Amino acid sequence: MTARTPEDVDRLFGEYVNAGRLDDLVALYEPEGSLVQPTGTATGHAALREALAALISAKLAIKMNVVQVARGGGDVALLYNEWSATATAPDGAPVSISGKAREVVRRQPDGRWLFVIDDPYGGGA
Repeated sequence: MTARTPEDVDRLFGEYVNAGRLDDLVALYEPEGSLVQPTGTATGHAALREALAALISAKLAIKMNVVQVARGGGDVALLYNEWSATATAPDGAPVSISGKAREVVRRQPDGRWLFVIDDPYGGGA
């Protein structure tokens, strides 16, 4: 699948996380794309792969909800996304997390949209 609209990037992110598809998840980012994390920013596919592998290993069930898209200059968009996820802690207890993300996506020359900057807590937790 390919993200043909800015909203598709988030939709596919959720699908790929839920399906455990790490390679496809990393491919949603530009080669020098960034994921903001509490411990620092992962930039570039190698660092993204490491950060996203941890997300996959948590076996999250994530829901993505794009609430607004701000387009700029035709090839760039800012996504406002409210997400929620559930998982099971190592002790078997259910865990729920949520956030309000801000994400910059850019249309590539081939028409795909990819993350440039993904900040899952950019709108406050």
